[in-house]
Amino acid sequence: MPHPSSAAASAASPALSPASTALARKARFWDRIARKYAADPIADPAGYEATLQRVKDLLTTDLDVLEIGCGTGSTALRLAPHTRRLLATDVSAEMIAIAREKVAVQPFPQLSFAVADADAPVFGQGTWDAVLAFNLLHLVDDLDRAISAAVQALRPGGLFISKTACLNEMNPLVPRVLLPIMRAIGKAPQVLCFDAAHLQAALVRQGLYVEAVERHGTKGKDPRVFIVARKPLA
Repeated sequence: MPHPSSAAASAASPALSPASTALARKARFWDRIARKYAADPIADPAGYEATLQRVKDLLTTDLDVLEIGCGTGSTALRLAPHTRRLLATDVSAEMIAIAREKVAVQPFPQLSFAVADADAPVFGQGTWDAVLAFNLLHLVDDLDRAISAAVQALRPGGLFISKTACLNEMNPLVPRVLLPIMRAIGKAPQVLCFDAAHLQAALVRQGLYVEAVERHGTKGKDPRVFIVARKPLA
C-alpha cells in the first residue's frame, strides 16, 4: 500500500498529458539552440528584405498585429513601427529573453513579447487585424489546429500572412533521410513535410481566402512560400 505522502505527491503532480509533453519537448529544443540561432546569419538577405517590404506594404499603423513563432524577435523589431500594436510570441522562453534584450536596446512602445505555443495559443478571439507566421507552420504539431487558432484570433476581414518552408519541394533526401538523422542526434526539431498546394488547402479548410502566393527567394529554387490569406467578413 503506498505511503500517504506518496499518494499526496502523486495527486499534486499528475502525469503530463501528450500535449504538455510535446510542448516541453519543443521548448527544450529551441531553448537549447536559441543563442546559436540568434547569431546565425540570414541565408538569403535579399529574399528576407523582399518579404519584409511586402509585409510592410500590407500593414498600417492602425492595425493590431500578432506574430506567432517570432524566434528572437528580429522581424518583429523591423515591423513594429508599421503597426499600432505588435505582440510577438514564441514557445521558447530563451528566444523571448533574447528578443527582450534586443527591444531593450531598440525600444518600440507598440512592441511586446510573450511566451506562447502556436499549437495551443491563448491570444483572445477576434482580437487581431493580422496574424504573422514566418518560418513556423512546418514546425507546429498539427497544421490545421495551428491555422484554426490563428483564424480564431483574427477579426473578420483580418489577414493571415505566412512564409513557410515546404520540405516536400526540396530534394527528397532532405525529408526522408537527412531530417530523420538530424532529429535522431538532436540537431533538428520535429517537422511537417508538405508542399505549397497542401498548405494552401489547409488554409482554405480553415475558412481563409488565399489572396496571394509568392516566392521571394533570390538564390535558385525557393521552397519557402509566402502566402497572404484573409478571414471572411462574415
